[in-house]
Amino acid sequence: MTEPTTNPFTVEGAAGAMAADGLPAADQTGAQATTDRGNSLWRDAWYEMRHRPLFWFSVLLIAVLVAMALVPGLFTRTDPYACDLAISRQAPGAGHVFGTDLQGCDVYARTIHGARSSILVGLLTTLGTTLLGSVIGIIAGYAGGWVDTLLSRLGEVFFAIPLLLGGIVILYSYPSTSSTPYLVVVAKVVAALVVLGWPSIARLMRSSVLQVKPNEYVQAARALGASPWRIITQHILPNALAPVLVVATINLGSYIAVEATLSFLGIGLRPPVISWGIAISEASGLGYIASAPWMLAFPSLFLSLTVLAFIMLGEVIRDALDPKLR
Repeated sequence: MTEPTTNPFTVEGAAGAMAADGLPAADQTGAQATTDRGNSLWRDAWYEMRHRPLFWFSVLLIAVLVAMALVPGLFTRTDPYACDLAISRQAPGAGHVFGTDLQGCDVYARTIHGARSSILVGLLTTLGTTLLGSVIGIIAGYAGGWVDTLLSRLGEVFFAIPLLLGGIVILYSYPSTSSTPYLVVVAKVVAALVVLGWPSIARLMRSSVLQVKPNEYVQAARALGASPWRIITQHILPNALAPVLVVATINLGSYIAVEATLSFLGIGLRPPVISWGIAISEASGLGYIASAPWMLAFPSLFLSLTVLAFIMLGEVIRDALDPKLR
């Protein structure tokens, strides 16, 4: 009988069965299969998204809005803080395309510069809730037992608090003044929304982990002695992340709307910070909507377009990552 080419019980056979990083070849094969599966998912999703006009429309709109937030000087050279009471509530015209507000400030310049604060709060809040919620959801789903129970009950406590109402309570307890630094004001709003917004992401990530954990490639990696960190980062997370990214994209638009609402109520961002919520609040005074509707119309329009753009992008990503919705 012909001897096998490689004997697994010899030193040479054992070395041949090990990967270069010291893991069994079978584990390396499983990791490669997981990577290929994840790459195939994103490759198919990208193919689906790039053939949809709605994807390019939302991406183009978001790119313009982000450019407004990063480099407002590309869109206007007018100082948003330069105000003249002599031209208070001037109608849109050649000198001021969006008109002027109550203080005689250029509405167009303040609308352009207001994108930075609103989008910054939305992005930072989305990043914070996604990171915190994902970590807690992965720990709860992977560990199970009393850890899962404890983290789930903790999430339910925060989940039961309405986002807007909780934000009002937190920001009212730690108010900002006109002398508070800009970044501190933004950080307070972001922190309040992150504290209240992470449970939804955590529950979604936990559910995704519980669906992925029983799969054969995860069980094989555990049987071959892979560490929990390796199992989570290379086997579970790549296959559980898609639903979280979809919801996070949609939530980004919602957080921008919540920031505008808090600023409208006077407890979110505050002057001299410029934001769409503050502009809408100032334009909603008694008699201003009827006498100077442009003060309300243009900030509201830009806010609505921003929220709509991120929600549309999230819907497209959701349809692309879920074959059942194609």
